[in-house]
Amino acid sequence: MTALLRERLRSHRLTAPARTPVAAARHMLAVQAQEFLAGRWALGVRSSGAPTLAAVDAAFDRGELVRTHTMRGTLHVIPAEDVRWVLSVTGDRQLRQDASRQRQLGIDDALVARVEAAFRERLAGGGRTRAQLFDDLVEIGVDPSGQRGVHLIYALNVRGVLVQGPVVHRDDAVSREQLFMLAEEWIPESVPPADPLAEFFVRFIDGHGPATVDDFAWWSGLPITVAREAAERGRARVTEQDDGVFVGAVRPRRAAGADDAATLALPMFDEYYISYADRSSVASPDSMALIGPGKNGMVRASLLTAGRIAGAWMHSAAVGRHREDPVAELFDEEQAPDPGAVAAALRRYADFVSVH
Repeated sequence: MTALLRERLRSHRLTAPARTPVAAARHMLAVQAQEFLAGRWALGVRSSGAPTLAAVDAAFDRGELVRTHTMRGTLHVIPAEDVRWVLSVTGDRQLRQDASRQRQLGIDDALVARVEAAFRERLAGGGRTRAQLFDDLVEIGVDPSGQRGVHLIYALNVRGVLVQGPVVHRDDAVSREQLFMLAEEWIPESVPPADPLAEFFVRFIDGHGPATVDDFAWWSGLPITVAREAAERGRARVTEQDDGVFVGAVRPRRAAGADDAATLALPMFDEYYISYADRSSVASPDSMALIGPGKNGMVRASLLTAGRIAGAWMHSAAVGRHREDPVAELFDEEQAPDPGAVAAALRRYADFVSVH
């Protein structure tokens, strides 16, 4: 068990859990969430006590949390008050990176403006599902097929027009859907940080340190030159442990009795694994090959023991398989965690997801 792993477990709120899922979100700033349930469990596993999916969903329904494309063209869960200033740093780059695909789909600024006007009319005073927005596109003569609809919604997300807010609740199953909302109606006004670029770096280090500028560049999707500028502007607000390795100036308080060697069930695309340019400190090459990203871009849910990936796991609500309990898959080359610890970690997830 290295000092780096101990400190990362602490920064990630895995040994220093936040009081609530919303507090966990504010500490992490953004957690990857293209798989919606995974993003919600990422906050649950970082919260103290017995967090529930219902509690996380209530935060979306209250407007405290939203989901949108904050960076790297990827959906993240983020506190609502942070959306505007984060997109002020990342939005233009995300649009430039998607420009070629948009041209292939016949999407230009005029079409985006026409769709925005239509959506504003239909979303005024309430939300709509993605299927309803696709119907709206058809009504105005825009074919949403071939990913055209997806990329039009993406363009409006990145421009800060739309966010995904309230959860579309289901009585008989875990919800996997949210309503799209007009950001100006759903997100409260907030004062942006004085230096958004520096704030971006500091908040990344607070939730992910020890980490490097290369890690920040990967996580944020910013060019390395911009990442270095962010680090210089935020340097006074973080602590440089070693040359080029930073941690938060104020460390989260470890929970009483916290165990660095504990076994944890982390979700798909978890920040603890995905957020770094170099992941070798938390997984062997064989483990990385088994966890992903695979050819389909997926990163599997992982079992963490003593800060390193020791296996993967699946659950019916997460992957569409009809199993009653989460199922573990331990990796042969890693030291096997205690079976009771694995069962307890998966039970905590099962308890979380069962209250929806």
